[in-house]
Amino acid sequence: MSKKYKLVVFVPIAYAEKVREAIHEAGGGRMGNYSHCSFSSRGTGRFKPEKGAHPAFGEIGKVEEMEEEKIEILCEEEIVEKAVYAMRKVHPYEKPAYDIYPLEDLNG
Repeated sequence: MSKKYKLVVFVPIAYAEKVREAIHEAGGGRMGNYSHCSFSSRGTGRFKPEKGAHPAFGEIGKVEEMEEEKIEILCEEEIVEKAVYAMRKVHPYEKPAYDIYPLEDLNG
């Protein structure tokens, strides 16, 4: 049995479906006999582009607020790097905020 990870990424709402689909096309979101599984919640992201940044949104030196979607998708060990690559390829941010969590299977 393969080790599992949860990929969590924050993305502007307008780009959420594109990012989710890219991760699914890379093989993320499979749970047993189901595919394209994910969970999303919405919130406000904040950032301040500093000198040298190339922001997709906002201006250098000014704090920006962006309505974002948090997407959580299960990934098998064999595809987690491919899923991150696919996400980064379509994500609009210069430096996307994402986390990868190893998961434990307590059911054996």
